[in-house]
Amino acid sequence: MPTFSQDELYKRIETSFLRQGMMQNLGATLLRVEPGLCEVSLPHSERVTQQQGSFHGGAMGALADIAGGYAALTAAPPEMEVTTVEYKINFLASFAGGELRATGQLVKAGKRIIVATAEVVHVDADGKQTICAVMQQTLVPVPKTY
Repeated sequence: MPTFSQDELYKRIETSFLRQGMMQNLGATLLRVEPGLCEVSLPHSERVTQQQGSFHGGAMGALADIAGGYAALTAAPPEMEVTTVEYKINFLASFAGGELRATGQLVKAGKRIIVATAEVVHVDADGKQTICAVMQQTLVPVPKTY
């Protein structure tokens, strides 16, 4: 795993996160970055709902993908980015209101593939957290293009 100070690591992930047009459009926020870990949040809004008013599964999947992807990026060399090649997600519950928080964790970082997981919880107005999705993904390191 590359050696970055905590500030350098956060800045690396934040710089990439702010380039994520989809996350910006949905209103997602970067909450926490540590080696092998990333946490992001997504408030409930009309931009992220399905027809019944609950969080859309696509929004939940995107949030999990981003959290796991950035957990993986903390282990990639400075000249590399990562891209998801597959993920599997289980939706466990549906919620409206409040916010979603996805915490991605690095499982294994190899030279050719990286495996990460993410857990998505719903946080209600009282702060109660309930798990609503779990995801596992495979990523590959790719050269930066910017």
